[in-house]
Amino acid sequence: MAGCVDGDLSVLTGLLAASGLNNASSSQVGELLCSKFDGVSATLSSHTLAVDSIYLLFSTYLVFSMQIGFAMLCAGSVRAKNTMNIMMTNVLDAAAGGISFYLFGFGFAFGRSAQSNRFIGSNFYALKDMPSEVNGFDYSFFLFQWSFAIAAAGITSGSIAERTQFVAYLVYSSFLTGFVYPIVAHWVWSVDGWLGAAATSRLFGVGAIDFAGSGVVHMVGGIAGLWGAYIEGPRLGKYTRDGKPGMDMKGHNASLVVLGSFLLWFGWFGFNPGSYVKIVVPYEGSSFEGNWSGVGRTGVTTTLAGCAAALTTLFARRWFTGHWNVTDVCNGLLGGFAAITAGCAVVEPWAAIICGFGAAWVLMGFNYLANKAKYDDPLEAAQLHGGCGAWGLLFTGLFAREKYVLEGYGPGRGHGLFMGGGGRLLAAQLVEILVVMGWVTVTMVPCFWFLNKSSLLRISPEDEMEGMDLTSHGGQAYYIDESPLGPPQSFAKTQTPEVSSTLISIARYVI
Repeated sequence: MAGCVDGDLSVLTGLLAASGLNNASSSQVGELLCSKFDGVSATLSSHTLAVDSIYLLFSTYLVFSMQIGFAMLCAGSVRAKNTMNIMMTNVLDAAAGGISFYLFGFGFAFGRSAQSNRFIGSNFYALKDMPSEVNGFDYSFFLFQWSFAIAAAGITSGSIAERTQFVAYLVYSSFLTGFVYPIVAHWVWSVDGWLGAAATSRLFGVGAIDFAGSGVVHMVGGIAGLWGAYIEGPRLGKYTRDGKPGMDMKGHNASLVVLGSFLLWFGWFGFNPGSYVKIVVPYEGSSFEGNWSGVGRTGVTTTLAGCAAALTTLFARRWFTGHWNVTDVCNGLLGGFAAITAGCAVVEPWAAIICGFGAAWVLMGFNYLANKAKYDDPLEAAQLHGGCGAWGLLFTGLFAREKYVLEGYGPGRGHGLFMGGGGRLLAAQLVEILVVMGWVTVTMVPCFWFLNKSSLLRISPEDEMEGMDLTSHGGQAYYIDESPLGPPQSFAKTQTPEVSSTLISIARYVI
């Protein structure tokens, strides 16, 4: 917002002179008025920056609250004997990720300098030269991006739960948030990148639209978890030696799963709408609509996609299993959110319902394939975030509306194939899917392979049977009858030694 710009002073002076003032007086009054206008303009600009910063910080706090949701969801989805361990990994994702993203990650993702390139950022390491007025980066922007980075790491921890050494979490979390994730963020979200619609030089002339990170966050975390779980192998007892389904290893607390899902839903209102970054941005030719309108619509599309996915999963699972399963519904809900994250700002509300419907079937389909392949992911994280994230990118290439793309990104971008935009955007979305899968594979597979070869990845069979709460954390999350195993041990005391030993071994698998 400007006060007097080039030519304004001469116009004012001319008007004052025409009203009867002499030239000297006209010039003095004109300069006074312009100085006042400049002061008002500076004040309004500062207020606009303050409002935008407050909005971004508020969104950051919502996104960070998703860590609570991840912690509750993960805790409820594992067996009781590993509750403390999975809670600790969620804390470490935030802590280790915070240091690595501060030192390297933010610079790799958004750093700009004379050496800027399309592959990796080149400035702002350890927040050097921040705040940056030239690039419009303040500390609030760093915090917002950090909350996204640790979300990706949290996704991966769910895939390798209940069998992973503590040191492995520290290594992969730091590597993922400090290098793997930031590179993808640079490609898609930086103006210097090559893949995203925000870049100055865009793929196929339009760039891929991944507004809040179906690919950047969810696919990165999901594909990393896929390879981690694959290299580790399934949990002991999940499948028999001949490959048949083994013991039931469902999570121990559905209440925590539901609580975590609601907290994640709450945080997603910062994740998706907050990705506008600025809220006081009026749309050209309108005094009523602006980014504030887009923020509201994005909240609506996010909600509708999750609702549609939850209901689709509810009735589909009822048809397949004969039960109304609340944990399945919660996972379906989250799958809908992960899918709509790419196109939440550029699609109509009715299209979001289609997105959620498709996400539910994608998740159920990948879960079916995972079971056939004897792939063990306690939280279905790879299927949910990786699979539904990929579907979300494809969906955006089909249903993105031209008007919303123009408002969110500016002219020269593509819109959906089904909305009359041709196939360039869809092609860019496909490239993002393939590139994210390839990049995460070539970086995280060596990471997990090295940890595995160094005996730093998987815990021992004895520790896995006993539970990591006891073997790694010095206790357990729940105390029942003064015993970590509670009723199973008490019951076992009434049996013969042979039967007692068998019962305790079974309990250690299941509880």
